[in-house]
Amino acid sequence: MGVGGHFWDLLKPHARREGFDYLRNKRVAVDLSFWIVQHETAIRKRSFARNPHLRLTFFRTVNLFSKFGAFPTFVVDGTPSPLKSQARIQRFFQASGLDLSSLPVPEDGVLVERNGAFRKCVKECVELLELLGMPVLEARGEAEALCAQLNYEGHVDACITADSDAFLFGASCVIKCIHPNSREPFECYHFSDIEDGLGLRRNHLIAIALLVGNDHDLRGVQGIGVDTALRFVKTFSEEEILNSLKEIGNGEKLLCEGDAGSADDPLHGSDSISPKPRPSHCSFCGHPGSKRDHFKFSCADCITGDGPGCLKKPYKFKCDCSSCNMDRKRKEQKKHESWRIKVCERITLEPKFPNDEIIKMYLSNNHGYFDGSSGPHISWDRPRSEMLVDFLAFHQRWDPSFIRQKLLPMMSTIYLRDMATNTADELLCDQYEFDSVHRVKTRYGYQLFVVKWKKAAHTTGGAVCEISDDLAGSRQHEVIDVDDQDDILEESEVPQIQAVDGTWFLLTDEDIELVTAAFPEEVDRFLKEKELKESKRGKSVSSTPEGTESELTKSKGVQLSITEFYRSTKVLYQAKPADDIVNDSKSFRDASSKKRSAGSSSKFSKSVRRRLLFDS
Repeated sequence: MGVGGHFWDLLKPHARREGFDYLRNKRVAVDLSFWIVQHETAIRKRSFARNPHLRLTFFRTVNLFSKFGAFPTFVVDGTPSPLKSQARIQRFFQASGLDLSSLPVPEDGVLVERNGAFRKCVKECVELLELLGMPVLEARGEAEALCAQLNYEGHVDACITADSDAFLFGASCVIKCIHPNSREPFECYHFSDIEDGLGLRRNHLIAIALLVGNDHDLRGVQGIGVDTALRFVKTFSEEEILNSLKEIGNGEKLLCEGDAGSADDPLHGSDSISPKPRPSHCSFCGHPGSKRDHFKFSCADCITGDGPGCLKKPYKFKCDCSSCNMDRKRKEQKKHESWRIKVCERITLEPKFPNDEIIKMYLSNNHGYFDGSSGPHISWDRPRSEMLVDFLAFHQRWDPSFIRQKLLPMMSTIYLRDMATNTADELLCDQYEFDSVHRVKTRYGYQLFVVKWKKAAHTTGGAVCEISDDLAGSRQHEVIDVDDQDDILEESEVPQIQAVDGTWFLLTDEDIELVTAAFPEEVDRFLKEKELKESKRGKSVSSTPEGTESELTKSKGVQLSITEFYRSTKVLYQAKPADDIVNDSKSFRDASSKKRSAGSSSKFSKSVRRRLLFDS
């Protein structure tokens, strides 16, 4: 939740939509509790999913690491403060429709753990992340507080959390939402944009949270919403806002500093004590002067070209003379002072406002179990594949080949990174060797290399030729419940499988810069071949006869109307003899069938081909 009163709606106009490559090679702190809580939504959408918190954490981590190229650090909640525990109990009473008068009051200093089911989910997710090689840190209290501290101290570049109070803890960049199937998947909030757009700094945001409510005090100040709180806190500087709230809460002052004004202000000088009387105005034209004088002669503010007298004032006319402007400003100032007094009175009515413990917590920079001078130890290890397969096979009932298949994008990313620093093994997953760059792929406006991996000869063992169709059908039936269902929780990359002349290949999507750093010579060869093909294609188009070139240009370069399209195609078909048409259609069908058989093996089912590639 974070700050109450629809605080995200206040920040929404200042959000940025960042592109697909925004997090590549950046460190991010992930609020793991935020992901685990979302598994309840997953349960409602897909009630038959087994352990959705593990499924969600697995796929999101693999995608965040391989698809977006980020280095995630996961943070889990520690023991909540007594105030947070009380707020949770109160929120439960409100959601259940129970009487808040029977709300239990915790003793001072008593810490209440979260429920056992949630702690079990956290423990399982932490174990999964450690098997994936991801760093996991435990916060003293709130996970978003430690995420914000890591971001504030420069250990990470951004925070992934939906708790808006991360800014109150000092975060400079918060990623609230990730939309994987989008050209701009990241909804980012930069504190610099909020500061420039709203004119608010960190203490101002803390003051708003105290007024409208937060995770530690759901009540806030009754009758004050986000808009009122925003307007109120902007009348103070960052240095004085929190102290002013304390003075108002203690009843030391109702009129805030600034209401008295300065001597240079025309509204707060000797004139404000005894204002000059407003001169009479003409009821006909509305300008200073009497109606009798203006009836005979036009006033200086009325310009008439024909005849004496002034012009009749229009509907809702407002005089712009100095006395009228001063009178309007004085009324507006009086109205504003009255509004501020009412806000101050509401604040004074709240007992023990503001809570010094909440302010101290927001301003603290000690939310983790590490030395502030040296910082936390954050490192990424290689996934422990076999233990990970056993863990997911036990908890999720997934087939080992399915797990290895889903883990391959992460393993290929690690392999390419190690290859760029000359620390990689000879083979990817001890089975696959780099074959070539297959082609360039554009996904949501971002270009990738489709890399072709060849299964090493010594790992194939000739088993491909010995599997019968009966065994293929039986193995397909074994894993159909796992493999053929759509992943509602999160999109996952599935490598393509090809079999050419008894040799198995995998096709994976990889970052262009990563592949170039790992295999510069192969990438250079691919780009030269690509450029050569494009030049040959251009020459073939330029060497076509004039009539054919005009038809080609007309069909490819210009959008034809419906009548032109059907007329031209009809003429072309009528120009062919009937036998040629039959022969051409047969040859086309034969060529297309050969192409399909070359791209994939129709002898084995999808699940069998996956087992041959990923089972070890």
